[in-house]
Amino acid sequence: MKRIIIILLSSAMILLLAGLMVYFIFKHDTLRWGIAAGGIVLSALPLGLLFLKHNRINTPSIIGWYIFVICSICLGSLAGFYGRFAWWDTSVHFYKGIFTACIGVTLYKILVPEAARRGMSRLIPALFPLGLAITGSVLWEMYEFIGDMIASHTMQRGGNTDTMMDLLAGFFGGMLIAIYTGFRKQNV
Repeated sequence: MKRIIIILLSSAMILLLAGLMVYFIFKHDTLRWGIAAGGIVLSALPLGLLFLKHNRINTPSIIGWYIFVICSICLGSLAGFYGRFAWWDTSVHFYKGIFTACIGVTLYKILVPEAARRGMSRLIPALFPLGLAITGSVLWEMYEFIGDMIASHTMQRGGNTDTMMDLLAGFFGGMLIAIYTGFRKQNV
């Protein structure tokens, strides 16, 4: 079932973004067709999971990835939500913090054997997803900075204020999952 979900969602997103890319090429909108091309690559990434012998990434995490691509690429950049709605950028960063922390919980379950988890403090399984969410936020801000320096000059309109708001939103999204994970340690 997971394979079918990955194939269907990847195919739908790739076709949608390819259509948008062609549309923006005909409109001579070089910035947005480039963003659509990047979205195609991001939409294809989960297809790599099909080559794993045992794909232990859960289905909600895979669906969460596509929600992130839709919110950040399709709605945020291509439909102009970042410019139209002041709250959109912060909301996407908050979601990214939650999503990245959830991926951290999934990786924790995959990488740490169950026997090792039994005697562990509640703090460790909570800090791992939080650390991953913070790292994801920092890497995303580096991407925005480099993208602005090389190409668009539109991702960090607010400069330091935008960067700090984005980092805080990612942190608080990750903190939400970290707190939940700390309380639910026996099931993690």
